[in-house]
Amino acid sequence: MTKSNTLKKNFLSLFLLIGILAGLRAQAYRGGEFLRYRIHYFFLNAGYATLSLHESQMNGKHVFHAVGLGKTSVLSSLVMDVNDRYETYFDDRNRPLRFIRHIREGNYHKNVEFIFHHDQNLLQVIDHLRNNVKSYHVPPGIQDMLSVYYKLRNVDTSKLKKGDFISEDLFFDNEIYHFKMKILGRQTINTKFGKIRTIVLRPYVQAERVFKEQESLTVWVTDDENKIPVRIRAKLLVGSIKADLVEYRGLKYPIHFE
Repeated sequence: MTKSNTLKKNFLSLFLLIGILAGLRAQAYRGGEFLRYRIHYFFLNAGYATLSLHESQMNGKHVFHAVGLGKTSVLSSLVMDVNDRYETYFDDRNRPLRFIRHIREGNYHKNVEFIFHHDQNLLQVIDHLRNNVKSYHVPPGIQDMLSVYYKLRNVDTSKLKKGDFISEDLFFDNEIYHFKMKILGRQTINTKFGKIRTIVLRPYVQAERVFKEQESLTVWVTDDENKIPVRIRAKLLVGSIKADLVEYRGLKYPIHFE
């Protein structure tokens, strides 16, 4: 595997994981929330990933509209240009209604759309590049890779202890993925904003594709009402990646500093 291909796959995978790695309390977010992460690959500033949340309307009903963007920096673009966009629309019950994945990574392009029919446990996948539509039967409450992030933030972990697991079903790359993560404990870490108390999580990822092993990823999320990721570290097949929160605004609750 070349370094350029590794950078492409690692950047995308880390960006996706940023979208699914938080957890905790009822309605932990609101419209106007914005998060920005700086991503480092080896000693290279590989790029940035952002997550923004807006309130909108769909079929006359209130929905949340989340947008995730990933882009390489000027320097890393000389190796592999990455420009990815993810969107999800979900209702007040944290049920995804529509998901969009539009990515461009070098010569690789993908433009797909999910339409959820929860009353039928059915999911339609529209491939705009191939001009085809496929339908899949899915479990009740199935999530996409962005909506699951917001759903998990509403989980109450106050009674969870070291060694406990959180799990959720999501649909990714035309298959159902049984995502789970383990509580490793709590830790106060230094950030550019100050010392923050965090919950340390160990998401179980698919090994041999991008990550070195299933336990290659560690995530620190704020131990407060927001439950947003502030740091991510991953061991990859080639090298490692680190992502840090560098900007936030519009949070529903203040971050707890120590």
